Amino acid sequence: MREFFRGAGLLLAGFAWWRRRPRAMALGLLPAAIVAVLLVAALTALGASLTPLTTAVTPFAEGWVPFWRDLLRFGVGAAAFGGALVLAVVSFTALTLVVGEPFYERIWRTVERDLGGDVPDGDNPFWRSVVDGASLVGRGILVAILAALMGLIPVVGTVLGFLTGVLLTGWLLADELSSRSLAARGLTRDERRALLRAHRARALGFGVATQLFFLVPLGAVAVMPVAVAGSTALARSLLGEDADAAR
Repeated sequence: MREFFRGAGLLLAGFAWWRRRPRAMALGLLPAAIVAVLLVAALTALGASLTPLTTAVTPFAEGWVPFWRDLLRFGVGAAAFGGALVLAVVSFTALTLVVGEPFYERIWRTVERDLGGDVPDGDNPFWRSVVDGASLVGRGILVAILAALMGLIPVVGTVLGFLTGVLLTGWLLADELSSRSLAARGLTRDERRALLRAHRARALGFGVATQLFFLVPLGAVAVMPVAVAGSTALARSLLGEDADAAR
């Protein structure tokens, strides 16, 4: 658990860059706000249509006792919305990183300089961000489906679906957010993921903390620049480049 909380602490340490580099961090809010508005509109539309949707997919329950019929439809609706929420969080990160690439590159380079040492100058072409973003969305869809299926389990399904979504999405966020700093150092995708697996608890702590902040209203917008800054410190700590990265 110590490593898990160390990873969460790296995210919290990212808030320090609001004091150190307020201009760069403030610019990082713009792409996050744009993407957030679009996704909130989509989730609102889904929430408003849940009742007719759950009725349409459970016609066989029409003749059931009302209590059991309503319980089933509530579970189906909760599972569907929970899966959509997981997908929205993952899509938010992917879309925001692509849209805001110039802003977030500035943030991570600033953090690299502030933490000391040479700033990696590895090539980070725009198309790689697009490909990584598409990969993140694809994996996020699988997580959303799994979380939705877990949500169908009677009684405990809603809790299991939520926990599954948070843990798996946290892992995806740690992978995607740390990829910028690690790729700039010349690590391939397989090497990056092997490094994360070698420090699984720390990476998961960072990702889960990020995911929980994203679930707070407007949290995703406010925390996105912080997550980019924190993930830079995470990448350095995974490589052992900076023992003080969590300061």
